[in-house]
Amino acid sequence: MATKIDTYIVDSFTDKPFKGNPAGVCILNQKLTEKQMQSIAKELGLSETAFISKIDNQDKYSIRYFSPVMEIPLCGHATLASSKVLFEIDPKIDAIHFKNIQDLDLMIRKYGDKIEMEFPIYDTTPQNAPNELLHALGIETIVNSEYNKETNILLLEIDSCELLKNLSPDFEKLKRSHNSINGVLITAISQRDNYDFESRYFWPWSGTNEDPVTGGTHTFLAKYWSTRLNKKKMNSFQCSERTGFMEVELINDKNLTLKSEAQIVFKGELRI
Repeated sequence: MATKIDTYIVDSFTDKPFKGNPAGVCILNQKLTEKQMQSIAKELGLSETAFISKIDNQDKYSIRYFSPVMEIPLCGHATLASSKVLFEIDPKIDAIHFKNIQDLDLMIRKYGDKIEMEFPIYDTTPQNAPNELLHALGIETIVNSEYNKETNILLLEIDSCELLKNLSPDFEKLKRSHNSINGVLITAISQRDNYDFESRYFWPWSGTNEDPVTGGTHTFLAKYWSTRLNKKKMNSFQCSERTGFMEVELINDKNLTLKSEAQIVFKGELRI
């Protein structure tokens, strides 16, 4: 007899359907193998699919994230998507704890239509960007190049959010330009009203070519711009084709909050 899994597709970091970043959410009532979860993520074909299961009688859940290619330790938009589903299933609850594979305790709170996630803060260190990588991205000059070890992501700051919006990388050349990172994040100061900085995230090494809106990168991106702008609370805009937004706030030296909205666009039953 087939195992039936309640499965959702949720657009995260947006107030409109078909914008933001779509994530799969699978509610597990029995344990799946890593191979099964990886196969489901590949079948759904979204940048990430989250698999959540209740830990105890409290509002605590285990959460794991898989791209179509590999397991991802921490994913912001799939966490937001999972939170949206759980809050809709039980409207009486307004707080959730998720525990990821790194044993991080992710605190989630509901504020009306918005959901606030508490994530760790990570540092970056200077690291040179290969010329081949810059050429593949279509970038001639950069302001800064940094690296975050926890996510294995290279951060590049450029001086034009217009250039950022119009980037059209050669993804085959991009994959060949570096062999030891999960992705490259490009960022710039925003010229839009009510936003502080913008970004785009390319990760052909470990996921899809571009992640439309990326909460996990803000674990280090928020501190990076906090230092540059001398702000603790900022508004972030991801200028991908689908676009997305979030409020970020550094609440102490170790933790920050990400606040945004999500839209459930599909509910179905997966059978394996």
